[in-house]
Amino acid sequence: MTGTPEGNDEGLRPSEFAGVGLQLAVCILGGLYLGQWLDRRFSTAPWMLFIGVFGGAALGIYSMYRKLMAAQAREEAAKARRRGGSGPA
Repeated sequence: MTGTPEGNDEGLRPSEFAGVGLQLAVCILGGLYLGQWLDRRFSTAPWMLFIGVFGGAALGIYSMYRKLMAAQAREEAAKARRRGGSGPA
């Protein structure tokens, strides 16, 4: 990797998170369509729709959380290396 003049060669990059919002929307819409299909199949309207939408939202938010926490850990490790310390064990 090439470094920038500020030395931020391993910090957070906005391009890493460009698809996070889209991923959240896809999870919610996937849950919505799955819930509608299950409601039509089992005549349980609107319960499967609700479960699908909220389940999709939960999965999307969990995925977003994991991605952000991993990026934060990488950034902290890069800061520690720049300061001359060792990263987390």
